[in-house]
Amino acid sequence: MAARDPKQFSHSMAPLPARSSSRDVLEALTHMIEVDGLGIGDRLPPEVDIARQLGIGRAKVREALTAWQNMGIVTRNKKAGTRLATEVVSNAIHLPVTVKLEAESLLRTHAVRRPLEIETVRLATRNITPQSSRIIMGRVGELIAIHGAGQDWRAADYHFHEALQEACGNPLFGQLIQQIQHGFNEVYEAPFGKPHLGEASIPLHLPLAEAVVAGDENMAVEVMERILDMVEAEIRESMQSMMEGRND
Repeated sequence: MAARDPKQFSHSMAPLPARSSSRDVLEALTHMIEVDGLGIGDRLPPEVDIARQLGIGRAKVREALTAWQNMGIVTRNKKAGTRLATEVVSNAIHLPVTVKLEAESLLRTHAVRRPLEIETVRLATRNITPQSSRIIMGRVGELIAIHGAGQDWRAADYHFHEALQEACGNPLFGQLIQQIQHGFNEVYEAPFGKPHLGEASIPLHLPLAEAVVAGDENMAVEVMERILDMVEAEIRESMQSMMEGRND
């Protein structure tokens, strides 16, 4: 079947709140695609038209479409515009596009962070000082206590890893990790609707801290790899749960 021109479609999209995320934009586009019955090869409206209908900035639309392009959901070029490269569905039978996007983005982010986190821990054990030891143990103690009390532990976790990054002696590692995480958080505040993704690995942070301050490089790297493995497994399990319609 020949691809259809975007003028043939209604492109009915309700305006979004001013502070909407890229995920909100993709959900609106998914709804529009389903309502208008767009298929592979069909062209989406221009960025400027999407932005106007949604009442948001063009940059946010471009960011969302770039994410789809990176996943192979759309193709984009100046002459042909933005066209669908795969079927877009959001019903319970198929994996929702936004869930797939979250999973792919999380796994890519995690893959980039892994070597940085491991090297940070490795260098921290080599460059540990009495002062950095006190800071690391103090912050891991706060993290464990806050988590044990059932309180929001994310800030404490951030500060603990920040202490490791400072102890490694190379500020570039911390800057790269924070930039990567910030870029992901710009799109997803709570992946899969889970604000505490990665919580299962919190108990391992204490043996990680102990290995670092003891200068035990092999043990520190081993524990860090276990933490990273647990987080990756949780990402994949969350995606599978969404595919099966579960809400674990």
